[in-house]
Amino acid sequence: MIDSLIRIIVIISLFLMHVSCIDKDVYEGDNENGNDSVYQYNSYLYPYRNEAQNVVAEVILILDNAPEVEQVKAKIPHLKYNKSWLFMLTQDDCRPEAYNTTWAAINGKPLSSSYFYNSRQLAAYDLPPDIFTLKGKDGTTATLGFTDGAGNEVRFALTTTVYPESTDMDVVREASNGKSTDLGRFGRYRLLTWENLVEMLSYDTSIAFHDVKTESITHADSLLKHFDIAQEITKEKLSGRGLKVLAEPNGNYHYLLAAMKYDPIRVMTAQNTKAGGPIVERHYPYRIVSDLEKSILQRTFYDNPYEITTRIESEMRKRSDEREAIHAGIHGSDVTFVQFLLWLNNRYGKDGDDSVWFPSLEEYYEYNYYRVNSTINHEVNGDTLKFRISLPSEQYFYYPSVTLNLSGIKYDQVRQVLSNDAVTGLSYASYDGGVMLNIDCRRFLSEHAGHFVEKYLHTQTESNRKDAIYFVEKLKESPQKDELKLKIPGYKK
Repeated sequence: MIDSLIRIIVIISLFLMHVSCIDKDVYEGDNENGNDSVYQYNSYLYPYRNEAQNVVAEVILILDNAPEVEQVKAKIPHLKYNKSWLFMLTQDDCRPEAYNTTWAAINGKPLSSSYFYNSRQLAAYDLPPDIFTLKGKDGTTATLGFTDGAGNEVRFALTTTVYPESTDMDVVREASNGKSTDLGRFGRYRLLTWENLVEMLSYDTSIAFHDVKTESITHADSLLKHFDIAQEITKEKLSGRGLKVLAEPNGNYHYLLAAMKYDPIRVMTAQNTKAGGPIVERHYPYRIVSDLEKSILQRTFYDNPYEITTRIESEMRKRSDEREAIHAGIHGSDVTFVQFLLWLNNRYGKDGDDSVWFPSLEEYYEYNYYRVNSTINHEVNGDTLKFRISLPSEQYFYYPSVTLNLSGIKYDQVRQVLSNDAVTGLSYASYDGGVMLNIDCRRFLSEHAGHFVEKYLHTQTESNRKDAIYFVEKLKESPQKDELKLKIPGYKK
């Protein structure tokens, strides 16, 4: 009991040291005459229906003293970026807090204890009166994440469930760039809206099935019918992006049984194994040998965030290859949960020991699928070492990205790293006596970074600047990357 109280006091103290009121001159908006007016908002949606599939990536390393071809080995590790443990988060019930609290905290956006805002209000800086942001160790607004092992930030990524059959996801509130005193415009939404979800997706949030609009929650035929309805609505709203993950709703294992028959659902998560239901698997990442297709991975709903910290610290006392994945399920999220996310960043993320990988379940499934099913070939020709990595895709794959560990060469031997056009993001570093390559093959990664650069140039806030740099740094070295860097005055990584 005393230990729990001490932990709570310490975490709250850390939180209070890292938050402050947001700068008013940055986030207040007026029109020229000081009158209320409707803000003209342009939503941005990544072209998911045209994402790269079945990619063949080629990477060429120019070396000093190139080894013989048989000396070189290549392997995709169990966890991306060679992290030592896995944390995941699913937020159920299509809750508006997924945007206003969880996503906002991770990405350095304004937080409120009492109110809600939407993406168009954020763009117009039409925000609640009590907003604050988390502060990092350098005193600037914090973003929460880890690194790619080569010095580049990667932000935490949650999974949010959606309820496509409800028109409550369609709700739109206009933003005002005047000084309205009507706080009703910051009232709570019933569900996460499509507009807010679209913005979240740009930052690698992923989506999952949960409840569907059926009165026959135990009948597979009805559930399958409504899976299809929800899928088609989602694809229409999100430029072809489909759902392939199910987060079991309300402990109803009939959803899991139906999902086994619904081909687009490739992986599931649930909290318990109940009589009559399928087996929910405890998940040890370093023991995984399958591609996890149709697996049901266990998650846990904790009574409070401090129970999660206790669980994490227990796993961290084990060897890395013996650690169980920690997958937390939540419904709402509040300032207390934000404290936990800040603690995770400061203890095990980029501002701590940098040991955690915190992807969405969707990204983790895809990465593991590539790890198990990819083919890797290499050849040596003079001072050139060439790798060819084939990444076979399934339906609704959106993260063609892997880490590749190379042994038989050393980092100091590498003079230059080149790649084919399929590779859009590339970083490398020394790892375990060899070289680690991070390869990203998302087709529109450069255009994606360009959007955030233009957003910053249009509205030059510190938050927009950090986003622009964050997405530009995901790109491989290229003239396009250099051009985007030149657009950001005083560019500094």
